[in-house]
Amino acid sequence: MPERADAARNRAKILAAAEELFTARGAAEVTMEDIARAAGVGRGTLYRRYPDRSAIAVALLDEHERRLQEQLLRGEPPLGPGAPPAERLAAFYEAMVELLTRHAPLVLGAEVGHSRFTTGAYGFWRTHIRVLAEAAGAPDPDVLSDVLLAPLAPELFLHQTSRGVPVERILAALRQLAGLLEPREGDVEGG
Repeated sequence: MPERADAARNRAKILAAAEELFTARGAAEVTMEDIARAAGVGRGTLYRRYPDRSAIAVALLDEHERRLQEQLLRGEPPLGPGAPPAERLAAFYEAMVELLTRHAPLVLGAEVGHSRFTTGAYGFWRTHIRVLAEAAGAPDPDVLSDVLLAPLAPELFLHQTSRGVPVERILAALRQLAGLLEPREGDVEGG
């Protein structure tokens, strides 16, 4: 059933207001009432579509994350298929740091604490890294995939940048971490 025109307008108003508020004040400082007021909709209208702030942040991030997922699946190397695992992981880190830089308040609103592990995007990112770890011959790709994804926690990224750590230093450390997937001396190339 297609979305009614008034429902589509309300959804667009809610998402635009929430993104503006999250960016200006941080998701943790914005209430559902703030969003309803800024969007010019009733609280009932807001809660019918979005049960909480996190659901709104997830909806806002969805489009940005979908584009990145498409690049990982079908884009040009090194982000897309065709590059060695370590190069793909480094490119993924760079793309995620760009996403965090541009949308950290949204990511923080959607991926706080344990809820981070239940988002569809986290599952996709984890699977991507697990596949890269397997392709690199890592001994325990299942555990390693979570370890390699952990530095992208929005709380950590915001903590580092708020302390004045330049994004380039964060990227340099992540590139070094991606090097874990490089072939080691004595590894057999191609299986």
